[in-house]
Amino acid sequence: MDLKAYSKINYGMFIVASVKEGLFNAQIANTVFQVTAEPAQIAVSINKLNLTHEYIKTSGLFSISILSQDASMEFIGKFGFKSGRNTDKFAQTKHRTGHNGLPIVLDHSLATFEAEVVSSLDAGTHTVFIGRIMNCDLISQAEPMTYSYYHLVKKGFSPKTAPTYISNEPKKEDSIMKKYKCTICGYIYDPALGDPDSGIKPGTPFEEIPATWVCPVCGADKNAFEPA
Repeated sequence: MDLKAYSKINYGMFIVASVKEGLFNAQIANTVFQVTAEPAQIAVSINKLNLTHEYIKTSGLFSISILSQDASMEFIGKFGFKSGRNTDKFAQTKHRTGHNGLPIVLDHSLATFEAEVVSSLDAGTHTVFIGRIMNCDLISQAEPMTYSYYHLVKKGFSPKTAPTYISNEPKKEDSIMKKYKCTICGYIYDPALGDPDSGIKPGTPFEEIPATWVCPVCGADKNAFEPA
């Protein structure tokens, strides 16, 4: 079985948010789809280990923000690789409060949806929540970030709790200079590519990166990396 077949399925990049007892949480998700037009319904698949899952189960509410291509890796890392159990993801994040106190992320959003859960499907590690759309807004005409764009252009990875996660362990024979892996989010630092966005030129060995450098995806420092 060739798991690369999964990469040919079309996905987007979304932020799914919910509320519990006045507290907000949100995460990156790639499995969001319209279910029906009449009535207007939308569905999202959320890992049962994620805090957002707990919030949706409790409140019966969720919001969806469609991400644009200009969303930075730092922004994606905050919502995709950090837990709301120890990080306030809404600090310094533009958002508004919608129906029933539901948080809606506006930063880098093209469109937003607010939904009330009407049914759910147990999918093993995940729950597929189907929601009746209470409200939706178009914010921008910019290009949406597809999952393919995230991987091929942004060079991003999937967290282990994502429905599409496949181990990204590099093959040893592919490396000339040693690669290093972030133990928090799985990002691979490849010396051949460097990290130009952070001022690290291609060809820079990991050992020569300044101590102030952090993972471009999740913000972890160099101490969180190990040989890949």
